[in-house]
Amino acid sequence: MARTLFRGPRVIDPVTGHDEVADVLVEDGLIGAIGSGGIADEVIDCAGFVLAPGLVDLHTHLREPGFEHKETVETGTRAAAVGGYTAVAPMANTEPVADNAAVVREVRELAARAGLCDVYPVGAITKGQQGESLAEIGEMAEAGVRVFSDDGRCVPTARLLRNALVYSKAFGEMVIAEHCEDVSLAEGGQMHEGSHSYSLGLAGQPAEAEEVIVARDLAIARLTGGRLHLCHLSSARSVELVRAAKAEGLAVTAEVTPHHLIFTDDDLLTYDTNFKVNPPLRTREDRDALRRGLADGTIDAIATDHAPHAVEEKEAEFDHAPPGTIGLETALAAMITDLVETGIVSLARALEAMSPAPARILGAADHGGPIEPGRPANLVVFDPGASWTVEPPFASRSRNCALLGRVLRGRVVHTMLRGEFSVSDGKATR
Repeated sequence: MARTLFRGPRVIDPVTGHDEVADVLVEDGLIGAIGSGGIADEVIDCAGFVLAPGLVDLHTHLREPGFEHKETVETGTRAAAVGGYTAVAPMANTEPVADNAAVVREVRELAARAGLCDVYPVGAITKGQQGESLAEIGEMAEAGVRVFSDDGRCVPTARLLRNALVYSKAFGEMVIAEHCEDVSLAEGGQMHEGSHSYSLGLAGQPAEAEEVIVARDLAIARLTGGRLHLCHLSSARSVELVRAAKAEGLAVTAEVTPHHLIFTDDDLLTYDTNFKVNPPLRTREDRDALRRGLADGTIDAIATDHAPHAVEEKEAEFDHAPPGTIGLETALAAMITDLVETGIVSLARALEAMSPAPARILGAADHGGPIEPGRPANLVVFDPGASWTVEPPFASRSRNCALLGRVLRGRVVHTMLRGEFSVSDGKATR
């Protein structure tokens, strides 16, 4: 394997806190010397660039098997690599549902053939995601699954969630990841319930639809001592509940998406279906609370909830269009543009929430740093000052992106997976 020298990047390691300009040598798939120079087969000038641990996405939808017209494992992992990701966790809501080891192995094998990004499949909590009985959690745990979620659907009863949290503990550090949505409050909702939903004539989904489930789930986590992860938080009260739970010492983690950190329900005034997401975009006060929660560590991770849909699906009337936006290719630049350059979080904190933190939750030990000799060379190099306009074509099979037309700063130049380039000079290598 070739020896590659990244010459002169700013090396940011959120794990150790190191932030300095240094050469980084990669050999035999591992990080070698860090400092100055070295003998290499290929020398890459990285002056003005940032080198960091490869990004890790806790929450993505690769759609395969079953919905290949939206995305495939190959196109989705290519989009991930272009966005600087070296590991992603696809959700279980495929067809068939990933509620057994066979589907998990299929997704892993598809990812291995593509060779662009490591894939850590998320297993379903309940059989068929039907919310009636537990899925084969033990079987999937033995197959290497660490996180279980019925994402897209909430675990319907406290008893079933309790059983999942207790049962998963028998297999080690398993994580139950919840889509917090009370169906009785959320059903039929097209956007956040408030003044805009009334003026637009769209059925609203109140923030309480999320908050009552967050409160319930935290109570069950307290009861069981299980590891709970809360997906895509969207409301200020949810942040407050998580902050209090962490202060109490509960084993809870939480994520937020780039779109919930950037946009609000103000952005739906044109009925643009790219802003229709679930949970919905909420008020400016909610968005600002999410930003504060990310900055102070209440929210652990930034997760894309990359949700590709076919063009004809998203071009339907607003109340018939499915919720979701793609985000793997834009997440890093969006966070640099809207959070780092505006002083809301430091670049190191943004990277920590996009790499080491999700890697820890996912149990992806080879990802998320630290950048030290002997560690797997899973790295991203990006130009923090490069400006570009978000527009098709995308590496993703879909184009339903809430950031369409926006000018962002920060662009991935190289992504390296175990010492091999998955992206070189901004383009996927396969």
